[in-house]
Amino acid sequence: QVQLVESGGGLVQAGGSLRLSCAASGRTLSGHTVGWFRSAPGKEREFVAAIRWSSGREFYANSIEGRSTISRDNAKNTVYLQTNRLKLEDTGIYYCAAGTVVVVPTSGRQYDYWGQGTQVTVSS
Repeated sequence: QVQLVESGGGLVQAGGSLRLSCAASGRTLSGHTVGWFRSAPGKEREFVAAIRWSSGREFYANSIEGRSTISRDNAKNTVYLQTNRLKLEDTGIYYCAAGTVVVVPTSGRQYDYWGQGTQVTVSS
């Protein structure tokens, strides 16, 4: 079992930056793919970014590519999502997820473990 805890959310002005953290416990994330998803009122949950722990390969949604960087810290068993130039539409609850057999990183169904989420609110 892997337990995931997100942190780093908050209220930020449009154009600002935020770094989210996803700390894992229970098992090492080695061999996992770790993804970030977000949900907003009236919208379906959407993929944001993912990273394959072993190779470091990164995946990004079109809406966030160029503004975000996903990274991992082996020693801390933690994944980060740094997002710059935040937009109003980035508002939502951000969830971290992990899975060992994730063929399509953009599909939430392929992840085994989910965190409780952290709220990000971007204001004008």
